[in-house]
Amino acid sequence: MSAAKPRVLFVTDLAYPARGRRYCDEDIRLSARLREDFDVALCHPLDAATLMDAFDLVLVRNSGPVLNYRAAYEAFRDRALDRGTRVYNQLTGRADMAGKQYLVDLGAAGYPVIPTVDRAEDLGRLPVVPEYVVKPKLGADSIGLRIVPSEELGSVAFGDGVLVQPLVRFAYEVSFYFVDDAFQYALHAPDPGQRWRLEPYGPTAADLDFARRFIAWNTIEHGIQRVDACRTPEGDLLLVELEDLNPYLSLDLVDEATQDRFVAALKASLHELAGTPEHG
Repeated sequence: MSAAKPRVLFVTDLAYPARGRRYCDEDIRLSARLREDFDVALCHPLDAATLMDAFDLVLVRNSGPVLNYRAAYEAFRDRALDRGTRVYNQLTGRADMAGKQYLVDLGAAGYPVIPTVDRAEDLGRLPVVPEYVVKPKLGADSIGLRIVPSEELGSVAFGDGVLVQPLVRFAYEVSFYFVDDAFQYALHAPDPGQRWRLEPYGPTAADLDFARRFIAWNTIEHGIQRVDACRTPEGDLLLVELEDLNPYLSLDLVDEATQDRFVAALKASLHELAGTPEHG
């Protein structure tokens, strides 16, 4: 009799209406592939805290912005940490998992990040541009984001927990996808006005050095991370976001061989976290 497969609680919101993407399709297909190695059950993020004790691992995937269910997420996180539940991504993330304060901190530490401030007295550190982006530290998926002309910048209420960045003009955006610390693939949006119209991208060695710098900073041993960057007109890359909670993967836009490699890497990482041997 073969050993029982590890049980994975796959946390997803299949009904979340993402703009320009179909979260549900990605999670249906990915969970089907994981069933080759694991016993998998899908649940809504609001049910995760109640159900997770019956599983060996909790895999948080396209669960939607935490902002929509903050109290429930905090209860899930507290319960998981208290019980030592194996959660993937691991709950030690220092990037979007903890809010967007990291953009301020990384910039202050000299990392190549879009200039970001969270205090009125620091506005002078930003480049002078016609417009600025104001967004909440706990925001996601552009929720709460607004564009403010330079002449109105002084009216921004920083006490509300917001960040201010210059509205950067860039050539294109590019995303680098990692399982643990291993690079998997990259996609880019050639048209700056079409963020989710993505195409495969062949990164240079310098591009990967850029992305790996942020992966190393975050120190997540087990998890999927997406490094989002923009290419400036001068050719430099600047970090836009380090998504380490539930990054959308755009797996349907890469070829079958790349999908297979990604799934194999994810399975191996989940097995390692669970302490179980890989199948086959």
